[in-house]
Amino acid sequence: MTATFSPSAPALIFGGARGIGAAIVRRLAAEGRPVAFTYVSAPDRAAALIQDIEAGGGTALAIRADSADPEAVRLAVEAAVERFGKPEVLVVNAGMLMGGAIDQFAMDDFDRMLAINVRGVFAAIRYAAPHLLQGRRIVTIGSNTADRIGSPGSSVYAMTKAAVAQLVRGAALDFAPRQITINNVQPGPVETDMTADLMAYIVPKLPLGRIGKPDEIADLVAWLTGRGAGYMTGASLTIDGGWTA
Repeated sequence: MTATFSPSAPALIFGGARGIGAAIVRRLAAEGRPVAFTYVSAPDRAAALIQDIEAGGGTALAIRADSADPEAVRLAVEAAVERFGKPEVLVVNAGMLMGGAIDQFAMDDFDRMLAINVRGVFAAIRYAAPHLLQGRRIVTIGSNTADRIGSPGSSVYAMTKAAVAQLVRGAALDFAPRQITINNVQPGPVETDMTADLMAYIVPKLPLGRIGKPDEIADLVAWLTGRGAGYMTGASLTIDGGWTA
């Protein structure tokens, strides 16, 4: 059965107040979708993002939800469905990055990163799935470190992102009978507040000689959530300026 896509069907983005997440929110809202998105620590940015979208004629809803808390994730899904109805698109972008050598990595930090980067992704998919109709779209935002770490101190983060890639492969089989696709976008270095202090180190290592833009990641997500991507599922797509080439 082929899905009937509507330009006004809603989207739900976990982790949408800044950086790549905000770019995805803007991109999907520009398509005419009402967009619900979560945030944790950036209420001012979330409010400003809503103002921008509404100024452009769009509709958005900001929901405070910590992806480390499965119950908060469940409630965020319910709030989005109550406001906009069943989503056509689910994007799971919420994540955190902490570095450190294994023999110096605090267990509390390890648990926090697993809770957000792995369990939080699972919870978002788990609680949104019952609301997804036939043929809808799920996209997770992983990392190219799932394939190539490239620098010391990244082992735990890379492990969490490799887990996401494997979760997506298995989920593709689980959702295939419902014609729901799920794919994983693996960005490399992207110009966000997290990379601002690393530009001098990162750029010389990139074959294209420049760092990525959040809008470029959002464009790939928009394609994966559109009509043309109906035959792609279970894939991890790396977009990193040639870092892992």
